[in-house]
Amino acid sequence: MTKRWLLAGAALALAVPASGETLRDAIAAAWDGNPQLAAARARQEALAETPNQARATGRLTAAATGGAGYDRLGYDDTGRRSGASSGTGAVTATLPIWTGGRVRAAVRAADGDVAAGGEALRDVEADVLERVVGAYADLLYTQQAVEIARVGIERLDRQVAEARSRYGLGQATRTDIAQLEAQRASVVSNLVDAEGAAATAAASYRAVVGRDAGALDATIAPPTALPRTLADARGAAEAANPLLLAQRQRVEAASARVDQARAERAPALDLTGNYGRGVQVAGGRWTGFDSAASAGLGLRVPLLTGGLVASHVRQAEAVRRAERFDVETAARNAVRSADTAWASLTASEGRLKASVEGLAAADLALKGVRAEYGFGLRSTIDILVADQSYRSAQLAVARAKVDVLTAQAALLRATGRMGRGAFD
Repeated sequence: MTKRWLLAGAALALAVPASGETLRDAIAAAWDGNPQLAAARARQEALAETPNQARATGRLTAAATGGAGYDRLGYDDTGRRSGASSGTGAVTATLPIWTGGRVRAAVRAADGDVAAGGEALRDVEADVLERVVGAYADLLYTQQAVEIARVGIERLDRQVAEARSRYGLGQATRTDIAQLEAQRASVVSNLVDAEGAAATAAASYRAVVGRDAGALDATIAPPTALPRTLADARGAAEAANPLLLAQRQRVEAASARVDQARAERAPALDLTGNYGRGVQVAGGRWTGFDSAASAGLGLRVPLLTGGLVASHVRQAEAVRRAERFDVETAARNAVRSADTAWASLTASEGRLKASVEGLAAADLALKGVRAEYGFGLRSTIDILVADQSYRSAQLAVARAKVDVLTAQAALLRATGRMGRGAFD
């Protein structure tokens, strides 16, 4: 149903030619080159390193240390001052054997953060693409408004020429010509306004897409991923809205941080090893000290923390409760967004249908008035009224079309289905 009315509106609205940059082209350009998207992706890449950092705390670590110095030892047998240079080097290694669940909880928390960040990135992508669709729709409407005004001026030019010919034959008056010229001047003013609006829309388009548009393709098929009913839209929002999914992942991360805080009460056991050696240079001779090596187990058992661990646990539990409440808020917002977008799309489609029917009637009326005018059955005022009604109907169809497009984008975002291929 929607597609049929869209095609009918495109045929009647005298819009810009169907050949030009498509919405798919605009989305692809923004997907690959929008700086906001690039920044969000880079931040997600940085966040993706946190699980590796958490795992590293449970792995073998080793470090080398060294030192050097010079000592004055007094006088040698010849009465000259003597000194010696010395140096030491050591390698220390530590392998955690038991961490009381600290590492495991830290990894779970980091994984939750990464998952939440991935969903947040998906929402940023959807936001950018929704703005691309909005910029495309605004520019398309302004281009169509410019074209409608230009065609209207050409039509009035012909009408003015016809009135002048009829005036020469005594079938029209100067008033008729003046009325038509006044209407033409009004449409010229509309054209200037439309061109200004088109320039503004083109700037917005360039900002989000990253390039100039040229003529846009007005033929846009409805997305196949649109839900068919309001119930489907609500279900999709509850299952796939990225902000809701991100909040659920934050709850998982918060739960892991509760376990991480509790793990601070548990003992920790490490296997440690050390190897070192020193040398001394005195009087041109090298003297090496015996090397030393050691290995052992290190046990740390928290006994008294001044209430710090208990406070951390209570804090983590409070944060988890807050995150759970935020899940309910996010769920309500997701359903509300789906309801709002569905209502907007339904209204836009109804308005488009009515506008297309109104345009067909206005087109028929204009043709009939012009034909009757030729037989002297209609006045110039009738021509002007019919012409104005026809242009208004054209603009109404153009506006309704872009309203449908923006409502579709909003519904796709609310249901978690706004991606690069949403309008393929």
